[in-house]
Amino acid sequence: MGPYRIGKVDKKVFEEIIFPHLGAVAGEVAVGPSYGVDFAVVDVGDKSLIFEVDPVFVVPQYGWERSGWFAVHILASDVAVSGVPPRYLFIDLNLPLSMRDEELKTLWMAIHRECEKLGIAIVGGHTGRYGGVDYPMLGGAVMMGVTGRGNYVTPADARPGDLVLMTKGPAVEAAGILSVMFPSVLEAEYGSGFAREAQGIFWLQTVVPDALALAGAGLKTVVTAMHDATEYGVWGALHDVSESSRVGIRVYRDRLFIRGDVAKVLKAFEKYTGMEIDPFAAISEGTLIATVKRSRVSEALEALRRAGVEAAVIGEVVEGSGVELVDASGVSRVDRPLQDPFWPVFFEVMEKLGGGR
Repeated sequence: MGPYRIGKVDKKVFEEIIFPHLGAVAGEVAVGPSYGVDFAVVDVGDKSLIFEVDPVFVVPQYGWERSGWFAVHILASDVAVSGVPPRYLFIDLNLPLSMRDEELKTLWMAIHRECEKLGIAIVGGHTGRYGGVDYPMLGGAVMMGVTGRGNYVTPADARPGDLVLMTKGPAVEAAGILSVMFPSVLEAEYGSGFAREAQGIFWLQTVVPDALALAGAGLKTVVTAMHDATEYGVWGALHDVSESSRVGIRVYRDRLFIRGDVAKVLKAFEKYTGMEIDPFAAISEGTLIATVKRSRVSEALEALRRAGVEAAVIGEVVEGSGVELVDASGVSRVDRPLQDPFWPVFFEVMEKLGGGR
């Protein structure tokens, strides 16, 4: 590996290199590039167009069906956190020369079926094989939603007095990927039954049902901001909302929760690698952080319950800045994670097992 960390560039790089140089100025851009915001918005007439751009992320070791599902939900989730259903997909597939037509067909049919299920039309793109291309980044895609002008929320819309919700608990993505990629670690620790069961965590890696359930309860009147806890996990997502909205966020330790199966997975991989995994700093596509009006929190929780999504109030939005953790010993600051603990563990296991399973 080179001198830089894997994953998104840090805020300093974004603000010094990317953000000051954004081409022509266009007044119809309502939400432009911003660190920690999942999507952009362009206003056209009485409509707001929601755009999300990401790599097409394909990992053969997941299996082609899982890979297709995951590729769609990474994109769809980042539109859904606006409160707007994803509707259109533009996709560029840059395929490695080693990928067989049979594999492409299985992957593409999985993408098609999941888009069909979510009501997403694939309306354009490009497909080709090229040298120098390798998994997992097989091109890029744009997911788009359409709504009435201004009828969306962003991570910049949280206000003091709002309550903070977390769905599913932390480290869902970390546990889901580790379980699918390296089941032998779980088999050695807990037996084959749990190893098979833990692979079900993989299918939790989406916030589409979470975000759209809250949107259905009431955009702006109930839910004020939403953000997917991807890289750097829950702590990273809370910092993104804090910085985007220019508010403080106070979290109560006794209200935090973690799924039992996720905790067991992390414990096994901590033991196997000798590395500590802070679940709240670990990558967690599928964990939604949302702020809701205090007076409407029961409606928000009921909407999530009806959608079959586990959720709880973990804190509140306050005046100030940054993230604070309150426990029996008092109040302490929670720094933005500098390294997602998932990646060192992932590459250590890859080295030990020689590619997975």
